[in-house]
Amino acid sequence: MNFDSKTEEARLSLVKTRRVCWAVLIALLASAIGCGKKGAEPSNVSALVEGATEKSASKTFDPATAGSIHGAAFLDGPTPPLPAIDMQSEPACAKASQSAASARAVIVGSGGALANVVVYVKQGLGRYRFDSPKSPVVLDQKGCVYQPRIIALMTNQALEISNSDATIHNVHAMPKTNAEWNRAQREGSPFLETSFPRPELAIPFMCNVHPWMRAFVFVFDHPYFAITDSAGNFKIQNLPPGTYSIEAWQEKLGLRTQTVTVAAKESKEVSFRFTSGAASR
Repeated sequence: MNFDSKTEEARLSLVKTRRVCWAVLIALLASAIGCGKKGAEPSNVSALVEGATEKSASKTFDPATAGSIHGAAFLDGPTPPLPAIDMQSEPACAKASQSAASARAVIVGSGGALANVVVYVKQGLGRYRFDSPKSPVVLDQKGCVYQPRIIALMTNQALEISNSDATIHNVHAMPKTNAEWNRAQREGSPFLETSFPRPELAIPFMCNVHPWMRAFVFVFDHPYFAITDSAGNFKIQNLPPGTYSIEAWQEKLGLRTQTVTVAAKESKEVSFRFTSGAASR
């Protein structure tokens, strides 16, 4: 190969290299321009996908379609025998012994109406998420018993515990999934305030000073729960349409569960019947 042919070959190689470089440069510029125009789109899409995942955990429904569940709890058969509450060891408590009736584990009214039954949505809410109420739930120590004996609240909702008695108490909370704690509360002392970050059913509360004192605290991550009144009645309102597993808990008589379908704007009635012979829990 002579010098001229070598020179021509080198020139063509250089031209080819320049073309390749220009092609790469143009591709890079196009990519940069594309990112400049629509570069935020993939990022937003990713954010929206992540947001959708979070949104699915906090989906909402039209309140105009909300339904409700109402009904009552009953005891079939005789009231189970319960030990008497003896407060004679504490004079300040003995003076208020009439309050012992409100501390009984089973309270039955007319027609077998069963009080202090916790009724709640166990399953079916999916990924709904709800804000906790700002107002506290109050638990008092009055007449040397917890009043009320059964309470329910939402996660992170404040629980205020008062001592209305002329004696010292200690409040001993014994949860399994939340933290256990035990605090003394003297006569006239400020209320204790606490909350529970995780849902938990039937957290026992007791007073180590007065062993007959008992309460149970239910913590839910949704607002669909109720406690039956002295007539055995309950109502769960503003419930999204759907099919739910509804559970009823009674301290000594156990659990009862029903599947309930609530249509839009429907008010569904259900009842729970307990027997004194055999507990399901």
